[in-house]
Amino acid sequence: MRSVTTQSERAEWARHAEAAISAAGLRAGGARKAVVDLLAQQDCCLTAQEIRDALVAAPGSTPGMASVYRALDTLTDLHLVHRVDLGGQVARYEPARADGDHHHHAVCRGCGAVTAIEDDALESALHQMADRLAFEVDAHDITLHGYCARCTARK
Repeated sequence: MRSVTTQSERAEWARHAEAAISAAGLRAGGARKAVVDLLAQQDCCLTAQEIRDALVAAPGSTPGMASVYRALDTLTDLHLVHRVDLGGQVARYEPARADGDHHHHAVCRGCGAVTAIEDDALESALHQMADRLAFEVDAHDITLHGYCARCTARK
């Protein structure tokens, strides 16, 4: 389990996403392509607003929020993007790797920073627990809520 992907893996995800969009009979241009290209550059999740802000900051791109949300809904429906609920009222989105590789998250209650968490021992423990329960896990997500080191120091 690792969250940091190589440039090659990111490019492969983007190619896979574009092929899946095309196979679904959808157009792969406009906001949808811009969202795929942006998410392919990320190691962790972004809100729809963060995605739009990044796209608007890029030269020649001015997608509206509705276009960003439509693109994210399509990508989520095609299982190309995970909608991540970290608490609060804002969903975040990140690429869904075809090989199932993923990470979990720590969310700071002070500043809102989101940090990717990777731990092979945690993944192993979850699989062992599923085996003990005779439970077939098809997905899981762990979110830690607390305070980052910077916010803890300010308390």
